[in-house]
Amino acid sequence: MSRRTRFTSVLAALAAVPLVASLAACASNGAAAGAEGGSDDVVKIGVVGAGDPQWDAFEKAAADEGITIDVVDFSDYTQPNPATTEGELDLNQFQHIVFLADYNVSAGQDLAPIGATAIYPLGLYSTKYESVDDIKQGETVAVPNDPSNQARALLVLQSAGLIELKSGGTIFSDLADIDEGASKVKVTALEASLTPTSLPDVAAAVINNDYVADAGLSFDDAIAQDDPTDPNALPYVNIFATRAEDQDNATYRKLVEIFQTDPDVQAGLIEASGGTAVPVTTPVGELEDSLAKVQADTEAHKG
Repeated sequence: MSRRTRFTSVLAALAAVPLVASLAACASNGAAAGAEGGSDDVVKIGVVGAGDPQWDAFEKAAADEGITIDVVDFSDYTQPNPATTEGELDLNQFQHIVFLADYNVSAGQDLAPIGATAIYPLGLYSTKYESVDDIKQGETVAVPNDPSNQARALLVLQSAGLIELKSGGTIFSDLADIDEGASKVKVTALEASLTPTSLPDVAAAVINNDYVADAGLSFDDAIAQDDPTDPNALPYVNIFATRAEDQDNATYRKLVEIFQTDPDVQAGLIEASGGTAVPVTTPVGELEDSLAKVQADTEAHKG
């Protein structure tokens, strides 16, 4: 039986603050004791979308190796990093490097990657049109409002010919970077979990993978998306993250290995993504180098 717990919150921005007391009260000591990898330790892993099939498979595969995990489900992307920072989680797995870099810089923290999972293409969806060519001049398209996913979404829109970005487009592009006179559509930014519900009111919306199925859509419904196999896509590799002091925790590293190599986990990952995920086993050193570069660029951009 799954040991999952679901928590919801109204956290609205990236901030290194504790979650509600009920979560803090049941936080495990896995970070402290996990280095020994004892079977009595419970490793708490924060995710967005705990119902995805890879997590049941992961829980079983970890148990076969004597590791008990508790997959903690969160309702949006702003919650797992602060919970990991505060020690209420041992690991999280929901974000790419760009998102983590923005959190670390904004919150003054040092969460670190300890393993890669997959790259997911980011898609544009519509319930009104079957092609971007059908979208009319002056209509509105919704994108996520968190900085990292917003920039990536704008690059998708530019590649689809819907907007032009003054800078040509970077991982820091935002709504102010749109050349409205040269763009076909207007763009509005919403919290990521709300972009699917905006579809009746907009021409199209960029929807993060975690919310596609919940919106009654399939990944094949995307009318445009980015290319996850592009060599420049490394900053968008999804990762397991933990506190810097726990990077060498043997239990956590073992869990990454299990995730990357167990066939049932990998099959669940592919199934959950509708066949769009590209599993990767990028070395941790490369992930760390990418994070350091993106953080430096982020600090310079914010400075």
